[in-house]
Amino acid sequence: MRSVSRRALLRGGALGVAAVAAAGCAAEERVPPVAERPDPETVLLRELIAGKERTVALYASAPSARLVPFRRRHEAHLAELRRRLPPAASASATPTPSPSLSGGASAGGKVSVRALRDLERRAAALRARQVEGASPPLAQLIASIGACEAAHALALSRSL
Repeated sequence: MRSVSRRALLRGGALGVAAVAAAGCAAEERVPPVAERPDPETVLLRELIAGKERTVALYASAPSARLVPFRRRHEAHLAELRRRLPPAASASATPTPSPSLSGGASAGGKVSVRALRDLERRAAALRARQVEGASPPLAQLIASIGACEAAHALALSRSL
């Protein structure tokens, strides 16, 4: 039986560790990189912005000049939501498809006041769910937008 010197044992151990480390590195290189999950708040902001863009477009097609103040409030909401979107997210945002005027639009492309009222009611009801998990400043903005939409629904059912 041949005895192994301490130096030979250490040298062999170092080579073994290097081989294992190299194999581990090679395995890591073969694994495809995991795509970053989008920030949930950024996803929510994009969803809110898309909805507001559709709402503004519907109000723009409304027949009554008395609806202009409603549209302007939605445009203000849209501007504030866009302001809160991180610069990197707004640069990589995909363009929103043109809004559909179905669900209340007449053959001439005009939307009815009733359809706008229903839209405002649905939007206001949705805000309570969207507040969950949002940061306090965004939750406050969403709640304020929802309150405005609820007031719009009430005003549209009473005065127009």
